[in-house]
Amino acid sequence: MNKKILALDIDGTLTNTEKEVTPKTLEKLVQAQREGHIVAIASGRPLPGIRKIADTIRLDEFGGYVLAFNGGRIVNYSTGKVVYQAVLDNDIVREIYDYCVKAGCGMVTYDGERVITGTAIDGYMTFEASINHMELMRLDNFREYIDFPLNKCLITAEPARAEVIEQELIDRFGSKVNIFRSEPYFVEIMPPDVHKAASLEKLLEITGFDREDLIACGDGYNDLTMIEYAGLGVAMANAQDVVKEHADYITLSNDEDGLVPVIDKFVLGN
Repeated sequence: MNKKILALDIDGTLTNTEKEVTPKTLEKLVQAQREGHIVAIASGRPLPGIRKIADTIRLDEFGGYVLAFNGGRIVNYSTGKVVYQAVLDNDIVREIYDYCVKAGCGMVTYDGERVITGTAIDGYMTFEASINHMELMRLDNFREYIDFPLNKCLITAEPARAEVIEQELIDRFGSKVNIFRSEPYFVEIMPPDVHKAASLEKLLEITGFDREDLIACGDGYNDLTMIEYAGLGVAMANAQDVVKEHADYITLSNDEDGLVPVIDKFVLGN
């Protein structure tokens, strides 16, 4: 079989509900990499929130890639080099921040190893910082502070409210930024035309692989583009229904080592 690129979401896909890579999944991923296949983590998380998982599956040793911020930044994990990056217009981010202040919802962005906000801290922000092993800090001068390149912002709200916020932001800013929900309580703000599929297209250009050799596995709304784009799009059994509807193959859940049969059948050819 041809060498493959295996693109993996983290939460609900690569890790189980305990946020861990199981021994069986790790064994198969290491075997695939030893045989020359490339593994890429494609996640909405910032890089600090991906490092532990990337180290666990030994991307540094085998020359894997990390697609952070839903593909807003591609990093060669062996060298640490940023090979592609897309950024937001800071003035538009400030407008969206003003909207969040008036709407009473939360908004965060990322500054190195920190999650920063100018709105009131809520449990969703705390969760975001916790799973990414980052410090959460509220800044009184947030609007003025964000004068550096921003790959992504995240709006937090109760699920029913987040659905309304998503549509309101699309109506107002949809031609200037990419807006979507990655979780019922998270509304992501990304640069235009940046999503996991677009980032994987860049990765194929960088690595010289064909689209037919790309296998993408995911479970969430933000995985839909890459599952549709890949030569083989795989949905986990625990995936959102719309993701399953667009997948070429549905595997076991993330708590049943669902990546193992995918690697055996489509990567290793067992």
